[in-house]
Amino acid sequence: MIELVSAERCITCDKCIKVCPTNVFDRGEDGIPGDSSHASTAPPTRSSAFTPRATTPPTTRPPRPEHVDRRAGDTRPLPGGPPARTPTRAVPDNAHMRISARADYAVRAALQLAASRDDAPLKAEAIADAQDIPHKFLESILNDMRRGGLVLSQRGGNGGYRLARPADSISIADVIRTVDGPLVSVRGVRPPELSYSGAAESLLPLWIALRSNVREILEGVSLAEVASAQLPDAVAALTNTPGAWVNP
Repeated sequence: MIELVSAERCITCDKCIKVCPTNVFDRGEDGIPGDSSHASTAPPTRSSAFTPRATTPPTTRPPRPEHVDRRAGDTRPLPGGPPARTPTRAVPDNAHMRISARADYAVRAALQLAASRDDAPLKAEAIADAQDIPHKFLESILNDMRRGGLVLSQRGGNGGYRLARPADSISIADVIRTVDGPLVSVRGVRPPELSYSGAAESLLPLWIALRSNVREILEGVSLAEVASAQLPDAVAALTNTPGAWVNP
C-alpha cells in the first residue's frame, strides 16, 4: 500500500502527478501514465492539493496513582497497599541518656549465662533465641566478652559459652565497659578530660556527679542479683520515686 501524503503536478507535462514521499508516479487527470523521466528534470513545485494522513485514535491511559510522599509526613495509604500507620514523634539522639543496643544485648546475654542451672556451656544460637538477639551481632559481642575475660568459649559438639567468673562477682558495669567503653562520656570524651569557662564553668562538676551516680548503681548490681530478680534495696527504692516510670 502506498500512503499518499501530498500530490504535486508535474511541471513538464502538466498531466502526471508526482506522489511524495515515495517518488512513485500515478496517472494524471487524463489517464495518461506518468513518465518517470520527468522526476529528474522537473523542479518540484508546491501544490495546494493534500490528502490527509490516516490518523489513529489516541489510546487512553489509566490514571496514574496518587503520589504519596512519606518523607513529607503524608499519612495517606499507598495505592493497593495496607493502610498507613500513624507517624510517631521522632526523638533526637541527644535528647536523653542512651544505653546502646550493644550494651543491652551484652548484659542480656550475660544474664542468660548467669541463669544457666548447670555448668554446661550455652551455644550462641540458644542465647540468641532466648533473648531475641541477632545471631551475628551476638557472636561479635561474645567475642568481645571473651577477650575481656568475662566469658569462656569451648569448641566442639558440646561447646558454647559460659561465664569466666561467678555471676555474683561480675557487675553490670563490667559488662558495659567491656563491650561499649566508659559508662558516661560527653561527645565521646570522659568528663575529667573536659574543661569549661565562663558561665559554663560549673558544668563539669555536674557531669562528674552524674557519672558518680551511674557508677554507684551499675557497679553495685551484679549479674546474679538481676538474674534472680533481687535488686539491692537502694536501687529498688529509686524505681518507687514519683515519676520514675514516666517519660517526660
